[in-house]
Amino acid sequence: MRRLTAVNTLLKREYSVLQRHGFAHTVAQRTNSVHQTEPKVPKMPPFNYSPQPYDGPSTAEIISKRQEFLSPALFHFYNTPLNIVEGKMQYVFDESGRRYLDAFGGIATVSCGHSHPEVVESVIKQLKLIQHSTILYLNHTMSDFAEALVSTLPGDLKVVFFTNSGTEANELAMMMARLYTGSNDIVSLRNSYHGNAAATMGATAQSNWKFNVVQSGVHHAINPDPYRGIFGSEGEKYARDVHDLIQFGTSGQVAGFIGESIQGVGGIVELAPGYLPVVYDTVRGAGGVCIADEVQSGFARTGTHFWGFQSHGVIPDIVTMAKGIGNGIPLGAVVTTPEIASVLSRRCYFNTFGGNPMCTAAGHAVLRVIHQEKLQENAFLVGSHLKRRLTHLKDKYEIIGDVRGRGLMLGVEFVTNRDLRTPAKSETLHLMDQMKEMGVLVGKGGFYGNVFRITPPLCFTMSDSDFLVDVMDHALSKM
Repeated sequence: MRRLTAVNTLLKREYSVLQRHGFAHTVAQRTNSVHQTEPKVPKMPPFNYSPQPYDGPSTAEIISKRQEFLSPALFHFYNTPLNIVEGKMQYVFDESGRRYLDAFGGIATVSCGHSHPEVVESVIKQLKLIQHSTILYLNHTMSDFAEALVSTLPGDLKVVFFTNSGTEANELAMMMARLYTGSNDIVSLRNSYHGNAAATMGATAQSNWKFNVVQSGVHHAINPDPYRGIFGSEGEKYARDVHDLIQFGTSGQVAGFIGESIQGVGGIVELAPGYLPVVYDTVRGAGGVCIADEVQSGFARTGTHFWGFQSHGVIPDIVTMAKGIGNGIPLGAVVTTPEIASVLSRRCYFNTFGGNPMCTAAGHAVLRVIHQEKLQENAFLVGSHLKRRLTHLKDKYEIIGDVRGRGLMLGVEFVTNRDLRTPAKSETLHLMDQMKEMGVLVGKGGFYGNVFRITPPLCFTMSDSDFLVDVMDHALSKM
């Protein structure tokens, strides 16, 4: 835009001079050609759906109530906050009925699509029967879903504990690891995010998400980050640090290791190849168990596999999950072996809403939809196409430092200097705003807040991918 303004200014000066000599017509033609070369704003793919008329409170009223009645810790994206009032599959609508392509999916949570008819129907059907009963009574929805869930997992991962969130699932997994091994120390990774309760905040390793409260018994290993890490993509070199942490920071015996297959909040960071197999062997050799945090990378999102850890060729002892498990319904789970699961029988363990009939009915419906609509295959095909196109943008714009991820869990990192990898924080925010104005919503993450998190519903199409990249291209061309 600055270049275009400068050209127009120059032409206007030339025009005033040449007009006096009778050559104004030639300059006018040149001016028109400059305007004609300006790229058009990309057009959103057609979608056969009309949202219901909105008659709720205005954006200003909602902001006022949030400020008065809700936590001051709440924040929102964009200079002008977006008021989302309806969603359908991969699209959401604001109060005016304007449609947006949702490439964030409620933070990797909407797996099947907003208000997917089968999930909605399953929830309504269950609500009409009974909304809540407690696990003290029998209800087939919980056991049916548990059976379907363990069928997607390898090895002896056969026992399910239901929770309401990923934080709860990780808290329970860490407690079970400590009870089972009789050790307290847990190894986590720098740049990780596992939740915001007592134990999980300890396992989380980003100062942005940690309060100054007691967080003991967790050791944070060097992050095997292929882009910013000290060893590049050499996973085994990073794994050595876990060995050293155990030898020099603990008694030599640990409760376990917890890690995301792809770090979500940390900026869609894939772990260096060869890292997890070595770490799993090291931790098990020290008496610990291995916990796979699949809260964001599970449920077919990575495309190549149903679970993110499968791409590393490992089988964990405990798997935690949430987000995509319920397509937006509050639901989480821990799945482990019968032997590890038995530790909770030493005392009473109880979760009032864990296994709620309505939530587990939704979870079961999600599994059916993923299978019936071949969403894992779609995540692979569409995600591969999207990643290729984003990589081409990287070749075009110096501000893109890295494109990474698998399936429909992709990250684009922006830097002001490729050699120094200086985070382009303000530029990332500006791009987000510009893309929103053109109808595309993306997430933001990474320790420096300079990474686009692209985690759309798994029903995302090739046309959606092209539109997203075209919009990003258009926005970048204006910077």
